[in-house]
Amino acid sequence: MKIHPTALIDTGARLAPDVEIGPYCIVGGSVALAEGVKLHSHVVVHGNTEIGARTEIFSHAVVGGDAQMRTRKPSPERLVIGTDNIIRETVTISTGSHAGRGTTTIGNRNYLMGACHVGHDCVVGDDVTLSNGVQLGGHVQVGDGAIMGGLAAAQQHGRIGRYAFVSGLSGVTTDVIPYGIAIGLHVRLGGLNLVGLRRRKIPRENIHALRAAFRAIFLEWNGSFKEKAKRAQDQWGQYPEVAEVAAFILADAVRPIAPARKKGADLDEE
Repeated sequence: MKIHPTALIDTGARLAPDVEIGPYCIVGGSVALAEGVKLHSHVVVHGNTEIGARTEIFSHAVVGGDAQMRTRKPSPERLVIGTDNIIRETVTISTGSHAGRGTTTIGNRNYLMGACHVGHDCVVGDDVTLSNGVQLGGHVQVGDGAIMGGLAAAQQHGRIGRYAFVSGLSGVTTDVIPYGIAIGLHVRLGGLNLVGLRRRKIPRENIHALRAAFRAIFLEWNGSFKEKAKRAQDQWGQYPEVAEVAAFILADAVRPIAPARKKGADLDEE
């Protein structure tokens, strides 16, 4: 175990034998650090926080802080961070809250760039990239493989689907469907994340079905999003990606679904 002599470690903290804790770090008594965790200098980890194996946290990050709410009640609030994450400088991550699910969850292999904030009760999946300055309000859900550009922000209770891409400086006040590209101050869908779909080696036939469903739901058919999602499910539901998008739209949610841009979406052929 490599612990710098200036680090302050509460006697109740549970540390794996090979953790590394740098200068001037503070680790609270309800913290658990798994094998291979590395804290660079001036990191603060407190609250009821578990950090998974090989996660690396850089200088001046504050992990496990209280939920940022005006009113708080005692509850078993937690923060659970998975394995192989990179959490860069000045990132802040809050625990869950009495007003939500009680736990903030960060999955595996995520990359949180400098000055990001993950609010209370958020759920961040696996392989997510949050670029510099991304802000997630409380209760936000971010699906696996999603990417958010620099200084993008998601409003409380919002959902960003798997492998969606949110452009920099965007304000996410509506739910972004899986595989969608969201653009703008109050985001609109600019199309599908075709680059991400190809990188995941989604079959061409599935991509074509997803593109057809996207056009139908967002650009062609009349009716509510839920009505159109049901129709798309009936027509192309045998394709997993279409079924996932339809289920996302049909799920109970606080925020509405982000619409497509009025001038149409970029759905160029491969």
